[in-house]
Amino acid sequence: MKQILVLGAGRSSSSLIRYLVNESEKENWKVTVADRDVSLVKEKLNNHAHTKAIEFDIHNEKQAEEEVAKADIVISMLPWRFHILVVKHCIKHKKNIITPSYVSDDIKALDKEIREAGIMVMNELGVDPGIDHMSAMKLIDEIRENGGEVVHFESFTGGLVAPESDNNPWNYKFTWNPRNVVLAGQGGVAKFLEEKEYKYIPYHKLFRRTEFIDIDGYGKFEGIANRDSLKYQSIYGLHDIRTIYRGTLRRVGFSRAWDVFVQLGLTDDSYVIEGSENMTYRQFINSFLAYNPHDSVELKLRYYLKIEQDDVLWEKLVWLGIFENKKVGLKDATPAQILQKILEDKWTLAPDDKDMIVMWHKLKYINAKGEEYEVHSSMVNIGEDQTYTAMSNTVGLPVAICCKLMLNGTINEIGVKMPIEPAIYTPILKELEGHGVQFKEKEIRLK
Repeated sequence: MKQILVLGAGRSSSSLIRYLVNESEKENWKVTVADRDVSLVKEKLNNHAHTKAIEFDIHNEKQAEEEVAKADIVISMLPWRFHILVVKHCIKHKKNIITPSYVSDDIKALDKEIREAGIMVMNELGVDPGIDHMSAMKLIDEIRENGGEVVHFESFTGGLVAPESDNNPWNYKFTWNPRNVVLAGQGGVAKFLEEKEYKYIPYHKLFRRTEFIDIDGYGKFEGIANRDSLKYQSIYGLHDIRTIYRGTLRRVGFSRAWDVFVQLGLTDDSYVIEGSENMTYRQFINSFLAYNPHDSVELKLRYYLKIEQDDVLWEKLVWLGIFENKKVGLKDATPAQILQKILEDKWTLAPDDKDMIVMWHKLKYINAKGEEYEVHSSMVNIGEDQTYTAMSNTVGLPVAICCKLMLNGTINEIGVKMPIEPAIYTPILKELEGHGVQFKEKEIRLK
């Protein structure tokens, strides 16, 4: 009986765990799921015969090593910063490991030791990164196999609220870590290539330079540039590309409204607001505006950012309740933490709400005859409920499928890997289609 060790049973692990449990009897697996909250694990495993729930702390080195040593394969769904600790145990005990997270520099630096141990460390196997890599490389490789050259590449992914649950003027609710949403885009400049010219968007301009995207059946979206698109030139082998741009999707109008918070400084996480626990939402907003004893907070904000009263943007701000006399209730909070609290009051999914993952690629290529074509490829996945969300499906299912394929020898590599090779992405994408993760493609002749 093959032993699978899953570290972490949080929200993104639900679909992964369900898949492994459902396949365990047929595949003759024993699935051990470890988390600090063992009651959460037991709830997800539901006393299945081929499973085991254990309380686990990654900082307990003895326990971590013992559990890794017993496994045939390890899946780390822990926060990305802890993957390196697990990888070191896997090297010592010669165990394959899968994570959905970006390859860290620390893990890259261990590639020689990983190869000497004869194991595979599979990274970037969630949705973004993960399904974006696999679906993009499928298109790129097909074009190359037919003698074509890709000259333009764009890719966008968004975690959004499903249309049937979209009932607020922002057309947005939290479908993943709220803190990451508030801090998105900070700490660097967005870099990309446009018609062979390097382009840069600093954070304070990021949400005012968006691209509009129309996805059949789902309407218009806007794309916000990700931090570094340039690194995908080498990852995807697009060394002579004219344009390469990756970004995040939101509904149209979101970015312009979010920019209000950026310009006010409300997304800053670097200092503490004095007396924050006794401050009201209204006082919090006022603290970032000039002193004027005669004008209201609303009037000062509109004048400062040149917002007309009948602007649809204003409706979004008022709806959030930022002008209400409601207590913040957070001690020694940063502006970003207070903003997150305000947003969580309004953007939390209701019990019956569903989330949605949207992914979209646009490629232009020149074929062997010198003809130019444009390809659009889109994927929309809507969650089942609050447990088996679209985010959980698209993060967890690629990991689970890869785990099965590694255990049965279909995927058999060594070293630090990402799912950008046909031997890896082809069988995973094929099985994902049976779980509703399907891409629709259309091709347009340009010249």
